[in-house]
Amino acid sequence: MTSREILLETRHRISRVADVVRRIIGVPDYDRYVAHTRTHHPGCALMTREEFIQQRLVDKYSRPGSRCC
Repeated sequence: MTSREILLETRHRISRVADVVRRIIGVPDYDRYVAHTRTHHPGCALMTREEFIQQRLVDKYSRPGSRCC
């Protein structure tokens, strides 16, 4: 394996770990939402990034029993 391949593999693994950490801590992922909506719900209108973030906050804090503290 060349040093370039090692670097690319390392970047890919760091990216995957960062994705998992973002999901664990609940950071909204607009790009993932867009990809999912276009793939699985092609006829639906997309929310803007601001609308998406606002909706995620409403979802997160409208269910008080779903968080740990």
